Amino acid sequence: MGTNYPNGEADKIAIVTGGGSGIGFAIAEKFVQHNIRTIIIGRDSQKLDVAKQKLGALCEPVAYDLNKLDGIAKLVTELTHRFGRIDVLVNNAGINLKKDFTEVTDEEFQKIQLTNVSSVFAISREVVKCMREKNTGGSIINISSMASQYGLPKVIAYTASKSAIEGMTRAMAVELSPFGIRVNCIAPGFIATDMSAKALSGDAERLQKVMSRTPMGKLGQPSDVADAALFLASDNSKFVTGVVLPVDGGNSIGF
Repeated sequence: MGTNYPNGEADKIAIVTGGGSGIGFAIAEKFVQHNIRTIIIGRDSQKLDVAKQKLGALCEPVAYDLNKLDGIAKLVTELTHRFGRIDVLVNNAGINLKKDFTEVTDEEFQKIQLTNVSSVFAISREVVKCMREKNTGGSIINISSMASQYGLPKVIAYTASKSAIEGMTRAMAVELSPFGIRVNCIAPGFIATDMSAKALSGDAERLQKVMSRTPMGKLGQPSDVADAALFLASDNSKFVTGVVLPVDGGNSIGF
């Protein structure tokens, strides 16, 4: 799969899924700025190449569709052989569906769970095997959503998936702590990304509601989530595991 890099060349080796755009790109950018060699995984090779050009030498783009669960073990094995180890996994890749509850088909519901839950489980399982084999500990960071903090209309499949992610975070944290592997979750509020723009565009009532219950009165930036991810990836959070950290301008507790 390419050049083998000596472990000493970067402080840590990280994987960021969905790292080609939005919050994933912001996390990858923050990581490389702090000397973390960052593998960004996504389906769109062109988008990954553009991200690579922006992020520079410490970024490694890998085109792979994580919905193909049966190939994830091979992918992680290859990456471990290539880079020597994996210290950090950020499960950021995810898709949304905005649709009335009764209009959501079984197929649509299952598609969201496949991308947002099953692929997260599969890649986490394989990365944990590598972390345990190397016996160097590690940090796994899952990305949740405000949809799991309170009831949001028209996103039933997405809400189910992100609620699953938060439950998995706690279960993984407890089971993996004896191996020095920490597992935490970030629940972004309403962040200024293409995905949120799509959800809020043409829905003035929803946008007004978002702003009125966000005490800070503004959308967050992808870099705000990236700062939290850097903290959870670093040794500064070495006694932190199993938490769900809202990065939301107070939205989840707003009145």
